[in-house]
Amino acid sequence: MIRGIHHVAVHVHDLDAMIAFYRDAFGFEVVGEPFAWENDAFIDTIVDVPNSAARGAMLRAGTCYLEMFQYSAPKPESEGPLNAYDKGYTHFCVDATDIAAEYERLKGLGMTFNQPAPVDVGHVITIYGRDPEGNLIEIQQTQDNCDFPLDALPPAAS
Repeated sequence: MIRGIHHVAVHVHDLDAMIAFYRDAFGFEVVGEPFAWENDAFIDTIVDVPNSAARGAMLRAGTCYLEMFQYSAPKPESEGPLNAYDKGYTHFCVDATDIAAEYERLKGLGMTFNQPAPVDVGHVITIYGRDPEGNLIEIQQTQDNCDFPLDALPPAAS
């Protein structure tokens, strides 16, 4: 039985800086100990990347886990972050209760936005921005007429 999404993973260039950013920006906390591997055939099999080497950490905020990796081998095929129209996982979305205040706070922490303010779509107010390494993050505030508010999800298991 599928119970839901456990975590989303993101490859970063500076693990320590990005852990600090996600802690300050979104309240993520490191869970357990950060980890690392190199020349480990077992891990290479799991991640399906021969001759891999990386550092990583699992972070938690609310009912969501975020796994971060900083690979040192192999080198990335692309240095640029994905755009919303690229193939593959392109962004994650955080839910806010006061998107205008969060927009300003996140800009102060190093997020960049191409739009001058969040956009009212009707059922949500939303804006896409980029973390300090360019990874795409959506910030949204659901409206009363939204069919998928965050509080409609079951509470986190204890």
